[in-house]
Amino acid sequence: MAKNLSSTSKVMSLLQQWDKGSKTVRAQILTDFIANNQNKTGPELEAEFAQAASLFFTRLTAWLRLTYMIGTCLKLQLQAINIFVSSSSGHKFLSEFMEVGGVLTSLEILGLKDGKDEDKAQSLQLLMGIASVGRNYKELICESYGTMAVAECLARSKSEETQDAARMLLQMLAEGNPKFQVQVYKGLIALLSSSSPKAQQMAAQTLRIVQKIVGHAIPSIVEPVISLLKSYHLEVQYEAIELIKDLMDFEVQESLLKSLVSALAPTKDEIRKQPEILDGMISSII
Repeated sequence: MAKNLSSTSKVMSLLQQWDKGSKTVRAQILTDFIANNQNKTGPELEAEFAQAASLFFTRLTAWLRLTYMIGTCLKLQLQAINIFVSSSSGHKFLSEFMEVGGVLTSLEILGLKDGKDEDKAQSLQLLMGIASVGRNYKELICESYGTMAVAECLARSKSEETQDAARMLLQMLAEGNPKFQVQVYKGLIALLSSSSPKAQQMAAQTLRIVQKIVGHAIPSIVEPVISLLKSYHLEVQYEAIELIKDLMDFEVQESLLKSLVSALAPTKDEIRKQPEILDGMISSII
């Protein structure tokens, strides 16, 4: 009895510190929480907070909604939320997060113009944790325009860590999600035309996996994948070639062959711009 009272007293003291605390105080509370509660189950988190974990979790999600646009301790907040949401037997916390619009908030973080890449990477980790729970959650992310938000994040990010997290999430959203797998497939095709070589490489790489899931190819994939062969980046060319090989087993085979032949044929401008030394060589041969 005395032990329970002591635990309850500690939790109430912690909540009071949070409510009255400055940004610095809250950041320290979150840092301590993250350090001490990694990989804990839902019941273990409840025990940590004397069966009142939701009181802390509610405060945390409320602060996130109020401050995510200005980036206040955003990475710490997302890490702490992820501990709750991804905890084994912690479905209660996931439901509470969904009820307060947690998915929409996480997706909006990906689109913040002045947002830090480390914050976006953490938001993607949180979304992956939600998607891993099951098909219904993948559908909810997609229904919230998640495919577009994640694809745009991959295209615009300058961080390879963030881009890779976005790539993995897109792949997850395509797997075991028949209602939206074509939407993800089209989003990846759109990324082939990105100005970011890394995004192009990752999109082509992931398309090889998603192509098999979808089971058919759409004609709009031909032009952008052929264009990748003109890239100055060898890793992009490699993924394009491998994707083309895979696509030869689908209904776009004829279109691919025609486009490949057309790409190999020099244009009039290219012929006009040939080096003078080649003119001399051609003349001597003739």
